[in-house]
Amino acid sequence: MRTICVINQKGGVGKTTTAVNVAAGLSRKDKKVLLIDLDPQGNIAHSLTTTKQFSLYDFLTSKCSFIDAINHLGENLDVIHSNDSLTKIDVFLAKQSSPHQYIKNKFAEINEYDYIIFDCAPSLGLLNQGALLFAKEAMIPVSTQYLSLTGLTFMVEAIRELNEHFDHNLQINYIVPTLHDARNKTNRNMLAKLQKDYKDILTSPIRINAKLSEAPASGRSIFGYDKSSRGAKDYGDLVDKVTLLESDFREESAPAQPISLRVQQLMKDVEIED
Repeated sequence: MRTICVINQKGGVGKTTTAVNVAAGLSRKDKKVLLIDLDPQGNIAHSLTTTKQFSLYDFLTSKCSFIDAINHLGENLDVIHSNDSLTKIDVFLAKQSSPHQYIKNKFAEINEYDYIIFDCAPSLGLLNQGALLFAKEAMIPVSTQYLSLTGLTFMVEAIRELNEHFDHNLQINYIVPTLHDARNKTNRNMLAKLQKDYKDILTSPIRINAKLSEAPASGRSIFGYDKSSRGAKDYGDLVDKVTLLESDFREESAPAQPISLRVQQLMKDVEIED
């Protein structure tokens, strides 16, 4: 089972859009996918049609079972949504003797999927930390704007520190340029810088597309809303890239390069201009 956190501490970079459409795209490739919303804003429930009474908060606090919290959205796509009740989760976790281990143990109850995709809140609270320590991969959406690059460097460093402190091996496998407008000079320059600094893990850009903004109102992914749109093509390409790494996560495969080494090299190479 592959576990991927879609995370960036900077908001407004297309994080939920990326999580929703990667999950939906994988499910259309006959992968069994669970999408979990870790954000109290509950944007996934606003992007996809969910009907269950119970939320992630209820599952994490053992008010309901894993099965009771699942929304079945398709043959291969399930969702656990969140709402503002999740704002109380750090208070609950602080009462646990080992909050990170508690979160890992709860998520470890889920083992019947090919993929678990976490849509993380733009923070590094206890819940996000626990998810990062449970997950094996990180996907970082970053808009092709100058300030987003600074946020990206901070996120890479935060993951490095988390790995070192907890002796973990979370791999940053995808940096996804989002909201890209090739007509805009700043966007082009920022994409060129990303390609220079992160070329080994940078994906093709997700171009600005009105259909991506319209799809959530219909309660569907971009593939269900307009499969012929640029947004569907770009996220389709990203999904293809994700599936290419599947062999790296099979038991018989050699382990990927430790994230501590990969991130140290990234941090050494990256230079953000003042």
